[in-house]
Amino acid sequence: MSEVVIKAESRTDFGKGAARKIRREHKVPVVLYGHGTAPQHLTLPGHELLLALRTPNVLIRLEGAVTELALPKGVQRDPLKGFLEHVDLLLVKRGEKVTVDIPVTVVGEVADGILDQQMVSVSVEAEATHIPQGVEVSVEGLEVGAHVTAGDLKLPKGATLIADPEAMVLIVSAAPTAEVEEEAEATGGEAAEAETENAAADAEAAE
Repeated sequence: MSEVVIKAESRTDFGKGAARKIRREHKVPVVLYGHGTAPQHLTLPGHELLLALRTPNVLIRLEGAVTELALPKGVQRDPLKGFLEHVDLLLVKRGEKVTVDIPVTVVGEVADGILDQQMVSVSVEAEATHIPQGVEVSVEGLEVGAHVTAGDLKLPKGATLIADPEAMVLIVSAAPTAEVEEEAEATGGEAAEAETENAAADAEAAE
């Protein structure tokens, strides 16, 4: 489990104007909440926080204005430039259990067919300070019709599955035959031709 130390500062100014000022100083407005305590408004250095958030479920050890452990629970980014606008952090204690989503990574190559991965992450319960980075599932040699459910995953020690064990993680499907592809192309061509004819008819009617 990755643990990153970041210095936190108290925040007393609120609103869009205050948030913009904080971001101009290359910092990020943050709210720390949890354990029934009043939310704490903080600012964290933007670059350090951005680097930390590249690790899924990173454990952040806050120092400075507060001395706490926290997990990221909500991240808002600028939709165009991608910089951090606001982050919510969940207060956690060593030894307590938390529910998180961990990534599912596929390794290996199927024997034939097409691999359809339907779940890219899975919900598990683990100790806040021992959250696994993810879970790997091997598809080496799997053939058409083979599948893996959430219950089939070999979770890291200390992690308990929270997701539906019957939920489909991946399945190996048959590759489309040449006849199916030709039929799809023909259907697409006919649809395009019909659309062109309809457009021409509408133009004539408009005249």
